Amino acid sequence: MTVKRKGPKYDKIIDAAVSVIAKHGYHQSQISKIAREAGVADGTIYLYFKNKEDLLISLFQEKMGHFIDTTKNEIEHQHSVEDKLLKLIEMHFKQLSEDHELAIVTQLELRQTNRALRAQIGEVLKRYLHLLDDIIHEGVKQQVFQPDLDIRIVRQMIFGTLDETTTSWVMNDHHYDLTALANSVHDLLINGIRYRPS
Repeated sequence: MTVKRKGPKYDKIIDAAVSVIAKHGYHQSQISKIAREAGVADGTIYLYFKNKEDLLISLFQEKMGHFIDTTKNEIEHQHSVEDKLLKLIEMHFKQLSEDHELAIVTQLELRQTNRALRAQIGEVLKRYLHLLDDIIHEGVKQQVFQPDLDIRIVRQMIFGTLDETTTSWVMNDHHYDLTALANSVHDLLINGIRYRPS
């Protein structure tokens, strides 16, 4: 059977999956619950997705793809490398704070999947990590950042900080303004990698 892609029903199923997984958890989110939320028959989901795992990966590809494209577009409007990093941090926090259900799925539920699924999720994340790499390389080239930085470690430090800050916000039931933390996080990260000629 050929699996179809895209279209209004595809989008509706993706959005329904985000909502159901956020409410019930990935393991308790049966296809029947997702179908009910989307207002389609159970069988309709299998016209678009092979199984629940395929739906989860597709969900992440769609949502993260939009997340990355939006962030990249905003970064391109910034001139300095410091502003580019600040914009990436702001967009990371802003986009997840505007969609609490998606934040729950990305920060909590995706972590509970099996190793094979996590590997596929990691593949999707690579485009986002490349954005970070580009900013770091540019900062080193312009002598804004230290010349001997280990790009991989710096990328892990930045992404890990954003990821853990967002996860903490989710675990605290979104009780504070995540986006308001962007400047403080930016200052901490910049001060750790800024080049200071002796």
